[in-house]
Amino acid sequence: MKENKQNPLLAVLKREIDRMISRRIYFGVTIILPLFCILFMATIFNNGQMENIPIGVVDMDGTATSRNIIRNVDAVPTMTVTKHFANPAEARLATQRKEIYGYMVIPSDFENRMMDGKSTTINYYYHYALLSVGSEILGAFENVLEPIALTPTIMKGASLGLTSDQIMSFIMPTNQRSNALFNPDLDYSVYLSNPFFFVFLQILVLLTTVYIVGSELKFHTAEDWLEKANGNMLIAIVGKFIPYTIIFSCIAIFGNYIMFGMLHIPFSCGFLPLNLSSVLLIIASQALALFVFAIFPVMGIIISIVSMIGSLGATLCGVTFPAPDMYPVIHGASYLLPIRHFVMINQNLLYGDYGFAYTWINWVVLILYIVPPLFLLSRLKRVIIEHKYEGIR
Repeated sequence: MKENKQNPLLAVLKREIDRMISRRIYFGVTIILPLFCILFMATIFNNGQMENIPIGVVDMDGTATSRNIIRNVDAVPTMTVTKHFANPAEARLATQRKEIYGYMVIPSDFENRMMDGKSTTINYYYHYALLSVGSEILGAFENVLEPIALTPTIMKGASLGLTSDQIMSFIMPTNQRSNALFNPDLDYSVYLSNPFFFVFLQILVLLTTVYIVGSELKFHTAEDWLEKANGNMLIAIVGKFIPYTIIFSCIAIFGNYIMFGMLHIPFSCGFLPLNLSSVLLIIASQALALFVFAIFPVMGIIISIVSMIGSLGATLCGVTFPAPDMYPVIHGASYLLPIRHFVMINQNLLYGDYGFAYTWINWVVLILYIVPPLFLLSRLKRVIIEHKYEGIR
């Protein structure tokens, strides 16, 4: 190799910037897609809750009481009655086709039995294969139908001469008060927008990292890259990664500002720890991608692997399902992903800022992700020199 009189780090850095400018794909994956992710996560939840979920009604009674119940159900913001069916079989078929996501069945002779104080049942069904939608419909049905379920008891007590206070003390001997901590409006964006944006961003970082290194082998430019670094693989990696680390870190910080500054998602800490954890996630994700690529440096295969790793982060990060309640093996595997440690740090910062003592291990692990790839730099250099994997597609 020829001796490079220019500072090797600056030479590699300048070379990488030239590569970024020369191809539009770099602009797309480092600027356009991350900004789209911010826009997507900032607007996907609209008012913060699911609204106007389509449901159906089977009114086999056809009385003023049943029509009043249907109006009360339709008035709930969560769901809206879009279809009326002649029998439950039609409603069930429509639910299976996802034309509606739930339906209510009012039995025949419902009004007469209720007025006589006799037992009667309103059945409601909901599509629970979609957990979020099913949970919303279940809660809405329970809230609107609970007072109706108490009507026969109230009428029976009134006929016996009991006062309303006596009737209510019998029906509800204990009052319940629900306090939704940290998210009193039950807004989906409060606990989903921020972590899911970083799940998407991590996938982009993983894919971009694999591509920028793998493309050197694919297009047979790796030797020139190594020559610019004077044969030092560490300098070659650092110089190549710096522009992407800066760009993705700026995107992450901008995303935090949009969500917590402009959208006013509540958080209990300052922007400094939020931004610091975001930058650490970017660096840890780059290190993880480099480690995986160095093990088997074939871009076509590794892109599929890191895509799977990034996608698993959405499930294993512990936002949509508590990680400790997963199978022990899956729970343990979740800690192999940087996004899991990032989410644990962010939940601590956002929901109370309980202190560094509760998350110091996660901070340390994010930093330690840098270490494993260092042991494989010599292998990656040998691959470049020997052209061992360049023939594999």
